Amino acid sequence: MGDEAQKSEFKVGCTGILVADTFCGPLDRLPHAGELLAIDALPVTVGGCAANVAIDLARQGVHAEVVGCLGTDTAGQIVVSLLEQAGVSSGRIVYSESMPTSQTIALLVKGQDRRYLHLFGANSALTVGKIDRDWVRTLRLFYIGGLYVLPGIVMDELAELLRFCGNQGVTTVVDVITPHHATDFSDLKQILPYVDYFIPNEDEAAIITGTKDVLKQIAIFENWGARTQVITQGAQGLTASYEGKLWRAPAFPVDTVDPSGGGDAFAAGLIYGICHGLSLEETLRYASALGASATLAVGTTTSVFTAAQADEFLRQHAFVLRS
Repeated sequence: MGDEAQKSEFKVGCTGILVADTFCGPLDRLPHAGELLAIDALPVTVGGCAANVAIDLARQGVHAEVVGCLGTDTAGQIVVSLLEQAGVSSGRIVYSESMPTSQTIALLVKGQDRRYLHLFGANSALTVGKIDRDWVRTLRLFYIGGLYVLPGIVMDELAELLRFCGNQGVTTVVDVITPHHATDFSDLKQILPYVDYFIPNEDEAAIITGTKDVLKQIAIFENWGARTQVITQGAQGLTASYEGKLWRAPAFPVDTVDPSGGGDAFAAGLIYGICHGLSLEETLRYASALGASATLAVGTTTSVFTAAQADEFLRQHAFVLRS
């Protein structure tokens, strides 16, 4: 009875990457060698899949807790401070004495794709063993983001944790980041049968499956055991699959400033819809609105809608999900 009472509060656990982000731009161009180029702002924010999704959920009024690894340094203190300011619980974060907090410098140049300088740091210390199962069983939903850039996560251990989630009635959502040097993703077969929602973007799916054809990507993931999958396609929208049925939807047209947090905001919108018992169409509609909102300003969470703002946006914009 106690567990069910806690789940009714939509308690969500967000596990994965935690990063201190510094954003440069948007710039008209990069400086030449030896040139000093003045900019209006150089914001330092919290980022990484786990942090972004948790912050975006907090904006929707959903209670989110983060599990991840930070260093015992100033950057780590900034991450925790910003999480707490956003209303995210950070008490389950683990600290490394030997590794620094992960940091990213994002270079944003108008009309060009993003450039990143990244220090991986303490994220590599995150293991399945650091995720408390007594905590997991109190959750409504368990999200893990950044799979494949979390070297401490062992797939068979994660499969067992996800199986545990299913036995406890905890919904699971998994997102990935696919490093270009990786070539073998066959171990996804170990976890996909225990994942309720698998949400890669089309570029990640292409690297994993070896094909750029979204329908072929979906077929491969289904063959590997995927249940509900949503492949996001940036400005092209999304393709979703559930029980052999396909849906497509275009993206909401917005004036994009920085697309950095779009995928994580989409994940948060998806989780919101799941927690509130929305239909798949309603859930994808809400997720698409949140994903679009994240691109409206510099930073991964800066411009993400609140629930009230999302509802108002959806009243003014049509969303057509075609099967």
